[in-house]
This record gives sequence, structure tokens and C-alpha cells, in this order.
Amino acid sequence: MEACRLIFIVLMHVFIGIAQAQTDPFLIDCGTNSSIIVDGRRWVGDLNGNNTNVTLSSPGISASTATVSGNSVYGSLYKTARIFSSPSNYTFRVLSGEYYVRLHFYPFPFNNNLNVNTSKFDVLANNLRLVSGFNVVDEISWKNTYLAKLGSNSTVSALMKEYFLTIKTAEILIKFVPASGTFAFVNAIEIVPVLSRLFPESAVKVAGNGANVSLVDKGIETMYRLNVAGQEIAPGQDRDLWRRWESDDNYIFAASASAVIKNSSNISYAYPSDVSVAPILVYEDARTMTNAQVMDNRFNMSWKFIVDPNFDYLVRLHFCELYYDKANQRIFKIYINNQTAAENFDVFVRAGGLNKAYHEDYIDLVSPQLDTLWVQLGPDPSAGGSGTEAILNALEILKLSRNGNLAHTLEIFDSGGKGAAGKNSKRILLVVIGAGVAAFAVLSALCIVIFCFCKKKKMSGPIKTESPRWRPLVLQGILGSTNDVRASKFPSMANGSMATTRIGKRFTVAEIRAATKNFDESLVIGTGGFGKVYKGVIEDGSLVAIKRAHPQSQQGLAEFETEIEMLSKLRHRHLVSMIGYCEEHNEMILVYEYMANGTLRSHLFGSDLPPLPWKQRLEACIGAARGLHYLHTGLDGGIIHRDVKTTNILLDENFVAKVADFGLSKTGPSLDRTHVSTAVKGSFGYLDPEYFRRQQLTDKSDVYSFGVVLFEVVCARPVINPTLPRDQINLAEWAVQWQRKGSLETIVDPKLEGKYSLESLKKFGEIAEKCLADEGKNRPTMGEVLWHLEYVLQLHEAYTRSDTTGESLSRSEVRFTNPLSLPAIGEGEYQSSSLNPLAVDMGPTYEGESSAGTTSEDAIGVVDFSQLVHPQGR
Repeated sequence: MEACRLIFIVLMHVFIGIAQAQTDPFLIDCGTNSSIIVDGRRWVGDLNGNNTNVTLSSPGISASTATVSGNSVYGSLYKTARIFSSPSNYTFRVLSGEYYVRLHFYPFPFNNNLNVNTSKFDVLANNLRLVSGFNVVDEISWKNTYLAKLGSNSTVSALMKEYFLTIKTAEILIKFVPASGTFAFVNAIEIVPVLSRLFPESAVKVAGNGANVSLVDKGIETMYRLNVAGQEIAPGQDRDLWRRWESDDNYIFAASASAVIKNSSNISYAYPSDVSVAPILVYEDARTMTNAQVMDNRFNMSWKFIVDPNFDYLVRLHFCELYYDKANQRIFKIYINNQTAAENFDVFVRAGGLNKAYHEDYIDLVSPQLDTLWVQLGPDPSAGGSGTEAILNALEILKLSRNGNLAHTLEIFDSGGKGAAGKNSKRILLVVIGAGVAAFAVLSALCIVIFCFCKKKKMSGPIKTESPRWRPLVLQGILGSTNDVRASKFPSMANGSMATTRIGKRFTVAEIRAATKNFDESLVIGTGGFGKVYKGVIEDGSLVAIKRAHPQSQQGLAEFETEIEMLSKLRHRHLVSMIGYCEEHNEMILVYEYMANGTLRSHLFGSDLPPLPWKQRLEACIGAARGLHYLHTGLDGGIIHRDVKTTNILLDENFVAKVADFGLSKTGPSLDRTHVSTAVKGSFGYLDPEYFRRQQLTDKSDVYSFGVVLFEVVCARPVINPTLPRDQINLAEWAVQWQRKGSLETIVDPKLEGKYSLESLKKFGEIAEKCLADEGKNRPTMGEVLWHLEYVLQLHEAYTRSDTTGESLSRSEVRFTNPLSLPAIGEGEYQSSSLNPLAVDMGPTYEGESSAGTTSEDAIGVVDFSQLVHPQGR
């Protein structure tokens, strides 16, 4: 009987120990056998023999330091570390359930001749890979670079990686695996049990037509957790789970687009089960949109995050209506990565009243080509709500595991290639090269097999199936059909065939292969989402550029089809012309005129080409402005290019500038509309901020991008350069600062060697600055930009003549009459004129136009605009 009592007592102690392991957190101070109180919690040394629920497979090496930099609340905890030179693991005895696992890293100088800069390791938790090839110093360096790019003055000296795990066994095994010849280390580990459910079994997928994505058995890594509009919430203020809620100040795009509201009244959870989802503190303040009483308020509040590519992300948005006490008073839309996640969103209705804490979850895939995730909230005018502004109290960005993996290899921002970053970059490069060679070999073998299969299939009979993604040109309705509704728009399609005066010659695949030497890779002159561009020679000896679409590129095909549609309408001396097409054998190929001198950017920086003189730069800008002005005014409603940049301005053999790449172009608004509502697309650094905020596209969006191009032309540097000091990263912002100081010549491309007129440079800077006005209504039209650029060229030529002849010409002697009676740069807002004489330069080409590039103004007998403004012509 006594023996049974003893057994019962022992079992009770075991069960009590396991129950405590389930309800009490594990707080482990690594590298010591003593305990310490930090932030009101007791952290136990990892070699403390009294902690029977934690075991360490090997002791490794203990390291310690006397001082810790930074002001982290965990500073005293970071004075010790555990170092492993071989695979080692911590084992925690737990009950099955859900847990937060947090790993703390603080790199300090270790003893035993161990250089912390060379440390590299993997970490796994119950076989879920948390990090791979992890170097703490590099990660901290990247984090500080990222914060600096965001404009933050704060820096970090330590890292905390947080994961949410569902455990189905009786233990959590955290394994550290150092890379060969290096070591792993950790300063502290905390494992916090989650006693109430935090995440549902599934969440709705953005742009997934209502489909849900399962969260069952997914590992989750916390990427960002923000208290919107409020101060940082320290772990000690989130008492249940000890989470840190960072301020959103570093991540909101254009903070001036929002206002902060607060309400510390009795806030309660919409659902009692949500008590652990977030502390009440995060719901007591919120961001709303500014100018709340203005009914025409259309811009968005936006937050931007750098994330790891090729992962699914759970975006959790926290809401609490703090102001409106009735339904339908605040209705808005939610966008994630420019896709609509929710419409007609009314927090009051969804939460069930005022001061009710509520959250929504969405899942979005970030593709392998992207490393950013945008969250935007904006009004939904169609819903008819009296309150037009959106509201947000907090948000979380959480990465979901894929195939048992949460790890992503960090790409280091290292301009000099020094230290660990440089070494890691070299190793990564070697791995990439090796993988590339192997992939090429496998791909080649696969191509041979596919070729043989297709050839055999062709011999046995015609191929009856095609790629489901492929739509030949004739099926798009662009090349004509007797029943095609587009035939009424294009007279050349009326008889069911495409006249060559519009779309051009129809090439055979054999002709295309002959022109490109069977698509010789050495002839590739460009690539894009659609496929590749080849330099070719067609039968008459003309050089051409041949764009071959890839059938499996869904996004590229959409842009490709847009370009076909646009080019079928357009013909102008300053737009790249399409010569013909090919649609045989499941191919989609366009043939363009060849631009011998490549992109405008290649003549500014990044190549060994000789720099363009000031006059040629001005002429290139004037040519591009003419092409864009034709787009904006040449057709009903006009066309908005939407991707104006120096790589889309090409130069022919005579350095005549022509605008190219119409894959993102949109037809302009109808007469009764002021804009086109569309998702934001374009190139970072050139993107119109008003278009970004409001998702309303106008021709003034092209004007903004062209303003960036103008400053790029004068400064000859990338529009975004993260290696420069913070105030110089964004070219547009930096150049405008110098322009407003009246000292633009300070940052002019030194390769110009002062061979330009200061007067012309001044006027050039003024029009570029005006193009970059924050609001479109304050920007000039492209026609007005063109007029002023012609004037800038006049000033420079007058300066050149005076410099050559020794005669001094005053500014009044070279000024020509402004046919539009435009205000001087900076005098109030620009207004469009319906009496724009530049329209003669923009009309479409008449049928039968010669292939020699005759412009519309030549066709109708009107003098060139440059002759109109030049006394002697050019």
C-alpha cells in the first residue's frame, strides 16, 4: 500500500511538472547557470540544474561581456551567450499546444579567438527550418540600413526572432547547426504558451475569388507588428504574451495623408475569445484620413514593408471605431499589394458597435520577383457613406511556412564587399553559379526530350492542343476578324484582314528565325516579363528589334497584348514604330524599328558610352516630350503611358529620341471624367505620389515621371540609390532641394564640364521642379513642358553662338513669343489650353505614309514646331 502511495506521489509530481511546463513560460538565459530578473520576469541559466524541463545536448562554450550597447530592455540579459561549434539542441518538455518561440541574439566580441562576424548557422524547431545561413551581424547591418532608408534615426544592436508554432508532441526541440568551419550562438530563448486561440484554421486569400488558405500546421514568423498612430508598446505592457508592438512611424507612406484620433473610453472586444489577439492599448488610438469632411477625398493611407520573396503572408488588420456611432458613416476599401482585399468595409457593422475591438485576416502571396508588401486603406465612394476616410488601429505582417521552411537567405547591402558581407556575397555567387550550371544542364536535356517528343507528335499528325494561356493575335481581335467588334474602330480590319499600313507586315516564323539566326542568344538585346528582344536583319537588309513573347508568362502577355493594341493606333516620329508581327506556330512576335543607340539611360550613366553633351540631352528630352504629348492629345481621351523612364526612351542612329514600351499604357478618361481608376503600376522612383495615394491615373502622372527623367538627365545618376546618404537616396527629392536653393549647378553631371548655359540650366530646373508638384493640378501639361524645353534649347544655342562669335546676346534677344500665353514657371497653376498649336505635331499618320518616318505635320504641310519657335529654324 505504501509503495502505491509513493508511485502515486511521483506521478502527481510528474504531471504537475508537465502542467507547469504548459502554463508557465520558459525564460532561458543562455551561457550561464545563474538567474536574473529582467523586465519583471525571472530568466534561468541554461545550465541551471534545477530546471528539469529543459535539457541541453552539449554544453558548447559560455561567453560573457561586461558592457552592452544600445538601450534594449533586455540589455542585462545579453551579457552572456552560448556558443556551439557542432550541431546542438535545447529540448523543452511541454504539452501539445501553441507556443511563441523567441530567439534573442546580441553579437559581442567572443573569447577563444572566435570572430562573431564569421558566425553562420541554421536554426530548426521540431524540424521546421527557422533560419538558414544566418549571420547576426549581417542581419543587424541590413536592419539598420533599412531603417536609415525609411528616414528613421533609430538603430538596433540586437535581434529578436519570433515564431508561432503548433506543437503536437511532448517536446520542443530547438537545434542550432553551424556551417562548416564556423559556429552558432544564442543569448536567450523564451517559449511562451498560448492558452487561447490566436489564429483561425484558414483565412481569405486576396484576389482569390473568396477562396481560403489553410493555416493548419503552418509555422508563422512575425515580420512586423505595429501599433498604428501610437507609441511603442513594450513586451511588459502585453502581459499575456509579452509581444512588442512597434510604432508605425517608420513604415507609413506620406504620414501627412493621415490624422491621429484617440479614445481611452471603455473599449471591449467584439468577441470575448479575442482577448489574447491584441492588448486593449492598441485599439485606443488610430489613424484616419486627413480632411475628413471633404467629400471628394480620394487618396489612400499606405504602409510599405520589405519582406522575403516567395512566401505567403498573413496580414492581420486591427480595427476599433472610435468616433462614429452609427452604421454607414465610415465605409472604405482595403488593398494589399495593389489588389482589393475588401470593399464596403464598415468597422461599426462588422465589430457590432462603437469602441469594439475587431480584426480581419487576409493572405497574400509575395512572388519570387518582389520583396515588398503594401497595405493601403482608402474610401469607397460607391458605397455612399457620409464618412469618406478609412481607419486603422494596428497591423501585423506574418510569414507562413512553406514545405517546412521559414528561412530566407539575406541579400546584403554591401557596396565595398568588405568583411563578412563581402565573403558571404562571394559564397552566394559561387553557389548561384554552380546551381545555374546544373540547372542549365538539366534544362538542356529536358528541352531535347521535349523537342524529340514534339517532332514525333508532328510526324504522326497535327497538334490539336495548345497552351491554355496562349491566345494568338488573331484570337485577340487585334488582327481582324469578320465578326470582330473592333473592326468598327479600325477601318483596316473591315474586310477581315489587317492592312499593312497599320499593324505592318505579317512575317512567317521562318523569316523571323532567319532574321535572328534561329533566336541566337548572342543577339538578345533586352528581356522583360513577356520574354526576350532580339536584334535581327530582315529580308530587305533593315535592322529590326524582334520581341518574342513567352506563352507561359501570364503577366507579360497581358502587357504584350496592351502594347499591340496601343501600337495599332499610334504612329509618330517620336514613338518607336512597329514594323510587323508573326503569329504562326503558337508564336506571338512583334517586329520594331531598331534603335541603334539604345536607351537614354545608357548614355547618362552605368556604361562606357561617351556622355551626351548638353544640347543632345535637351534634344532627347524634347523628342520624348513630343512623343508623350502626342499620346496625351492625339486620340480621343488620349493615352497615358504609365511607365515613363530613361530606359523607355530610346535613341536611333541619329540620336532622335523615341518613347517605347506601352505594356502598362491606359486609355485616358472620357470627357465626363477627370481620371482613370486603376491599380498602381509603374517603376519605383518615377511613380506619381498622387496616383499612388488615390489610385487615380491622369496624364499628369506621366508629367511627374517625366520630371524625374529631366533631373536624371541633368544629374546622370540612378533615381534611387540606397548606398548614398539618406538625403540623397531619392533623386527627385534631392534635386528639388538644390533647385529650390537656386544651386542646381552644384549637382550637375560633372561630365558636362561646364559646357552649358547657366540660364538654360536654371529654366530647365524650373520646369523639372514644376513637373514634380505633389498635386497634378499644379503640374504643367506635356505640351507646356515641351514649349519650355524648346525655350531652354533656344537659350543654350544663343549662349553657344555668343561664345563662338564673342557677341553678347541678352535674354530678351532670344526669347520667342509664347503662343499659349503661359505663365512663367512658378506663377500659379497651369491650365490646359484647347487652342494648343502643338496639336499639329501630334496627329496620327495618314494611310500610305512612307516608311521613312514622315511625321504628321509634314503630311499636312505644317512647319515643324521647332521652326515655329526658331527664327532660322533647325
